[in-house]
Amino acid sequence: MTADPGGRRRLPGTRGGSRDPLRLGPAEAAIFETFVVPRYLSHFGELLIEMIVESEQARVVHLYCRTGYPDRGVSLKLEGAHILGTDASPAALQLARAKAATMPNMVAEYRLLDAFPTPLPASAFSHGVAVHPFVNEEERAWLFGEFARLLAPHGQVLVAMPLRGSFQELADLLHEFALKNGEGEAESPVERAPEVRPTAEGLSVELEDAGFEFVDVATRTTVLRFRSGRDFFEDPVARLLIVPEVKRHHRLEDPEGALSYVQDAIDKYWSESTFELTVNVGCVTGRRST
Repeated sequence: MTADPGGRRRLPGTRGGSRDPLRLGPAEAAIFETFVVPRYLSHFGELLIEMIVESEQARVVHLYCRTGYPDRGVSLKLEGAHILGTDASPAALQLARAKAATMPNMVAEYRLLDAFPTPLPASAFSHGVAVHPFVNEEERAWLFGEFARLLAPHGQVLVAMPLRGSFQELADLLHEFALKNGEGEAESPVERAPEVRPTAEGLSVELEDAGFEFVDVATRTTVLRFRSGRDFFEDPVARLLIVPEVKRHHRLEDPEGALSYVQDAIDKYWSESTFELTVNVGCVTGRRST
C-alpha cells in the first residue's frame, strides 16, 4: 500500500489505471460474479459462513466486498443483520447493490472506499469479514488493524484467503523459468514468493498481534482443473484473481515472458492430462479483546 498525505494507506491495486486488479470494470464485475464466485470464491465464502458466531442485531462490515459475495449467506446466518460493504470498484459495488435489492429481508449498503483507515466509525460493528483480500504480509497487518478498530469489544473477525502451498504448481513453473533465465537465486523475489502467503499458524499469530483473542483457523484443500495452458490463462479465475496476485508476489522482471513460458510448460507437461492447481483454503477468526 502507498501512503496518502493524511496518513491513510491506499489499498493495493488502486494507484490508477484501467489494469488495476481491484478496479473491475462493468464487464469484469459481471464475469467475476458469474464465473469467479461459484467456481472459486465459494470455497472461501462457505468456510467463512460456517465459522460465523450468530448474534442478535448484528452489524457486519465487509472489506474488499467486490460484488457482495458472500453477503447473502451472511445475512441468512445472521438474521436481521445490517451489512456494510466497501470496495474500490464502482462497477462491483453497483452489482452488489443490485443483488441486495433482490432480497427483501437483506439490509445492506455499499460504499466506495480505497484506503485504510476507513472513515467508518470505530467499535461500531459486531462482525468483520473479508474474502480473498488482495494483500501481502505488511498489508494484512493493516487489514487486521482496521478490523480491530472497527469491531466492538468481543466482535468477531473472519478473513478467508489462500494459505501457503496454494498455486504451488504455478510457482514451480515460474521457478523453472527463473532458473533458466538466471533469476533463481535464493534471495530473489521468485524464490521468496511462495512464503508471502501465510501458514495457518502464522495467520493466527498475526491476528493475535492485532489485538484479537480466541483465534482459530479452519483449512481445507481444493483443486482447480484446466484443460490446457490457454484454458488456464483465459479462465476468469486465473485472469481476475490468480495471475494478478502471482505477478504481484513474484515481482517478475519479465512477466510476459514468464507467463508465456508457463503456458507452454503446462501444454508440454500436461499434454495428456488435466493441469491441476492446488488451493489451500483458510479462514482465520478471532474475537476483539476488550
